Amino acid sequence: MQGRQAPAHQARWYGVITLFVIIAISYIDRINIAVLITDAGFLQHVGIERADRVSQGLLATAFMVGYGISSVVLTPFAAALLGVRRSLLVGLTLWGVVTFLSPLLDSFGLLLGSRILLGVSEGPVFALAGAYIKAHFESHENGKPNSFVNMGTGLGLAIGYPLVGVLLASHDWQTSFHVLGLINILLGIPLVLAFVRMPKVMVDSRPRGVSAGAALAQVGAMVRGALHTRHLLLVTLLTSAFLAYLWGSSNWLPSYLKEARGFSLKEMGWLASLPQYATVVAVLIGGVVIDRIQRRNVPLMFVWCSLGVAAFVWLAIATDSRYLAAYSLIAANFCWGLMSPAIPSTVQHFSRAEHVASSYGVVNGVGSLVAGFMPALMGGVIAHASTPKAGFLMGFGALIGTQLVVVLCGLVLWLRERRAPQGQGAPSISAKAF
Repeated sequence: MQGRQAPAHQARWYGVITLFVIIAISYIDRINIAVLITDAGFLQHVGIERADRVSQGLLATAFMVGYGISSVVLTPFAAALLGVRRSLLVGLTLWGVVTFLSPLLDSFGLLLGSRILLGVSEGPVFALAGAYIKAHFESHENGKPNSFVNMGTGLGLAIGYPLVGVLLASHDWQTSFHVLGLINILLGIPLVLAFVRMPKVMVDSRPRGVSAGAALAQVGAMVRGALHTRHLLLVTLLTSAFLAYLWGSSNWLPSYLKEARGFSLKEMGWLASLPQYATVVAVLIGGVVIDRIQRRNVPLMFVWCSLGVAAFVWLAIATDSRYLAAYSLIAANFCWGLMSPAIPSTVQHFSRAEHVASSYGVVNGVGSLVAGFMPALMGGVIAHASTPKAGFLMGFGALIGTQLVVVLCGLVLWLRERRAPQGQGAPSISAKAF
């Protein structure tokens, strides 16, 4: 019996590694535009003026609008009708096709629509990853798999900036879309087919003979269960502010380094990747920390880490040294990465196993939808400043405000959990109560 359990115990980590790779791929897709808006040929092709920062920011916002709505609306349908495995396969196929065909779109409106569609197809991925981890790991051991999956965020950004930069410098902007589209299909799909398996006790696909009405009823039950997740509104607000930093900084970082701090295209590529590598390391450390502290104290990670983010962003704005500014943003991303695994771990702790995909879909979807307006907001601030450098400094200054929201939400969540009765976690989780 033990001989049969050991391979299954090991195999669950193959699925985690696969999800890590898929998250990394998806983030390369997302930030492709952040590098391309520094290229005059790309801007001319889609009809955007170089000084039109709002339209440039809207390309990122359009993705996040589709992503956020999809994460909330499509996630329960994907979980109920397709299951984790099939949903990932369908998503990867759509990502690849939309990305590969994007160079054929020769107007701002069409490209905007493609970014929305890309966001829609990627929307459920984090919730599906959360459902996989919930099915294979207990609450007291979910910190490391959550952190490993979330490391894909930083690794995707770290690889994406220099990869797109090299493709742009060596070939042309169209090549970046073609290469990324092929990666989705040729790498992501085989990994899912090989390694993503759900336990037999979990429903991983729609059973034969189940009517559409019965499937919709299952979806309704999942959504109702998600809305009963403890502290759902508070965690969603915290996630919105948390993600606002990620999307504001990651989408304007290449332009900030190149135009406000005077780095060359080559320097911009590797400097933009360094904060993301810091995030990767910090996410791994954060997952280990979560598994070693009392569950009721996990919200304090949001408090201390967000204060660190705010302090280092302020230093990046205040200094006259361009290299100190770049290093400060590396430190800010490290602090941000430390608290990253705490969000899915917290949602999983508060949710029943059958509702975790929908719960995380609501949290991540609404959070992404709200945070998605940060690139456009920063673009407006940058465009209306007296000089480009002043605009970028003011735009990055807005990121400090997002972290103050995270601090307040973390404090409130910590205080509420300290007053909560022992054992008030989700009934299906065997772990110390918050």
